[in-house]
Amino acid sequence: MARSTEGEEGAASTGTRPFWEAVAQGAVDVAVRTYEALARSQRDTVLEEAPRAALTARATLVEVLRRARDFAGAARVLEADGGAFTVAQLYEQAGALLQAAEAWLRAGERARAAVAFERGGALERALALYQALDAREATARCLTRLNRPLEAAAVYRELGNGHAELEVLRAVAPGLPERREAVLRMSALLDAQGDSWRALVLLTDTLQAPGFREDGALQAEHARLLRHLGLDAGPGVEPAREPPPPDGYEYLKAIPLFGELSLEDMKDLYRVARPVQFARGDTVLEKGAPGSGLLVLLEGTVDVLGGAEPGARLLNTLGPGAFIGEVSLILDGDTSAHVLARSEVRALRVTRADFQHYLDTHEAAALRILRLFTEKLAERVRALSA
Repeated sequence: MARSTEGEEGAASTGTRPFWEAVAQGAVDVAVRTYEALARSQRDTVLEEAPRAALTARATLVEVLRRARDFAGAARVLEADGGAFTVAQLYEQAGALLQAAEAWLRAGERARAAVAFERGGALERALALYQALDAREATARCLTRLNRPLEAAAVYRELGNGHAELEVLRAVAPGLPERREAVLRMSALLDAQGDSWRALVLLTDTLQAPGFREDGALQAEHARLLRHLGLDAGPGVEPAREPPPPDGYEYLKAIPLFGELSLEDMKDLYRVARPVQFARGDTVLEKGAPGSGLLVLLEGTVDVLGGAEPGARLLNTLGPGAFIGEVSLILDGDTSAHVLARSEVRALRVTRADFQHYLDTHEAAALRILRLFTEKLAERVRALSA
């Protein structure tokens, strides 16, 4: 092997000598092809030999490894020479998320480290960082995944996100001591959302369970709801029963893009959604603006127009259960139509940023969603080409 840099000859074993010779000569293309042809054990040997190579050889080696797409190998070589920021990026490219997280910490990037820990399943590490950063939405998300629903609910309550708070409280199973607190809060949330009947059913079921039958707070809330619904008016008086407002779960579940999600993945996606409201005449989506994500209509109707100008052509009118903007969850692009609220509208929104994080932390769901999206896109292309 050529002696163009000190230490290279001693670094190479017989099986890796041709590769190191290409590196020493700066023949990057040759080195890439040689590295790709090596057996896994030989590639491991190269990485073990790298610390004994000279600095210039290691720099060439990193370039070779990146072009051969051995991103973890490139990160491993670079770690000895510093450069934590680049090391973290390389580990992320390799899918080595815990190593990436540690590198992000060394680079002083605590927010990125927290995300990498969460994606890598190190939820306690991620939680500690999110709490230190006062990233409350992310803190609640981690607490939920750690099966600490009351703590997560408290954070969502501080954020004013009653939708997510209600969903995480549902995870407190009957029979647990925490169930009492969860039921009282769920009842208040359901009542505030106009779903007092469901709140009453929840309280009735809870009061029938052992350990809760004589609970004063539960009984008081139960009595309040009876009065609120007119059920204490005496025999023969039938109160008017308003249908509960749709919560959106069934509508979200019916969207074809989510047709293969498991129950737990579907519940997690539903918790990511945020309730939004529009007054009559409000702009729901602006044509030409960056896509803002998915919007699922719960109540009210919207007009889909060809543009924002007066007299723009009406393309469609959509009502409860309809959804718009699903493509922007995955593809960047501007909104292709202008959408106005024809009446007061209540909806659920899943933003692109929240959805991308959901994909990052739900690998099986991501594969199913992206496969269905690709199939749908291919069908559209075939239809346009026909």
